[in-house]
Amino acid sequence: MKFEYVLLALIAGRPRSGFDLGRWVETEGQFLRSRAHHSQIYRLLGRMADDGWVAFEVDPREGRPDAKVYRLTPRGKEVLWEWVRSPYEPTSRFQDPDFLARFAFTAPLDRQAAIGLIDTELAYRRAQIVRNRDRDRTLRFEDPLPELDTDLAQEIFDDLHAYGASAVDNWVAWLEGMRHRLAQHRTPAPDRRDSPA
Repeated sequence: MKFEYVLLALIAGRPRSGFDLGRWVETEGQFLRSRAHHSQIYRLLGRMADDGWVAFEVDPREGRPDAKVYRLTPRGKEVLWEWVRSPYEPTSRFQDPDFLARFAFTAPLDRQAAIGLIDTELAYRRAQIVRNRDRDRTLRFEDPLPELDTDLAQEIFDDLHAYGASAVDNWVAWLEGMRHRLAQHRTPAPDRRDSPA
């Protein structure tokens, strides 16, 4: 996943400065990316501006450095939509940050594309469960170190498998519930009281 797409999606919600984006990544965005230095964010914003994805206005700040506040350009909107609607390729590890980021930003923009993401992820996880759930998990040792407790090794690996199987089952249940929720969701009608008569 290119981090630029996450930045585009954040700016789509409201104009933001590089500082605002960095603060979001450090707090709400921790589940998407473990770290992103402010310098990396500023470099990406510079490249995105050069590529015509974003434009900025300088916001003068009294007693502090001025801030560049970024907005999406028409080209930036196109790039964002291309990402939201692009094919998703699951990885062997579930709850992958690429899926989480794409889903988090795709669902509010394009519910059908989000349902497609979930369907792809569900199909992959269900096939992965079928392939791996009941396979022989017996560890085979040949001339192990005398200090190696083979019984404990088997017990630990069996326990890790049980934990992993439970976690994948919870992930699949969450995906199924979220898919149902998206399929049933109705966007509220605009409030007519604020409309001109």
